[in-house]
Amino acid sequence: MIHPHTELRFISKEIGYGVVAVQFIPAGTITWVLDKLDREFSPLDFHNMEPIYQDILDTYTYRNNNGNLVLCWDHGRYVNHSFNSNCLTTAYDFEIAVRDINPGEQLTDDYGYLNITSPFRGINEGTRRKTVYPDDLLKYYKVWDNKIRKVFYKIDKLEQPLHQVLSDKTKSKIESVLSGEAELASILSNYYDEKKHVLADK
Repeated sequence: MIHPHTELRFISKEIGYGVVAVQFIPAGTITWVLDKLDREFSPLDFHNMEPIYQDILDTYTYRNNNGNLVLCWDHGRYVNHSFNSNCLTTAYDFEIAVRDINPGEQLTDDYGYLNITSPFRGINEGTRRKTVYPDDLLKYYKVWDNKIRKVFYKIDKLEQPLHQVLSDKTKSKIESVLSGEAELASILSNYYDEKKHVLADK
């Protein structure tokens, strides 16, 4: 579920639609949560579908660390890529704003941690990175972990409209990190290692 203070807007012909903040969203706000209405499809599910459905899943899903495709039921599936994204996923099935997001600004993810299957060239944002690769999570997880760590402590200090969507298990993990009882889990745990899964299936 995407943060309620957002809406779907047409951005441009090049980009298409995107998710835009309609109110100020401060850094440390949970911006998306994997919820009970989101759908998960196995590789076999995908293989058995007609091409029209495969195209939809190719466009609007991400792969989790089990290699399954996750389809968001709301306009969260329209969050666009940025090499300097203002939101990052965590190891806890939710995303967090890593900097303030102003009204009218798009919410963006870095598709480098979404386990894409093939490289793609992003829109030129003046960054050193120009292309998203399937193994970007292995290269940049420390950078992303640091960004998450800097704002994670704000979770219990801010209004969190999506708190009610978090599972009890996730809430407990957040509390353990905030209290210092547990270390913040790395975003690297989201990586899908296809080679390991192939060996495990044999």
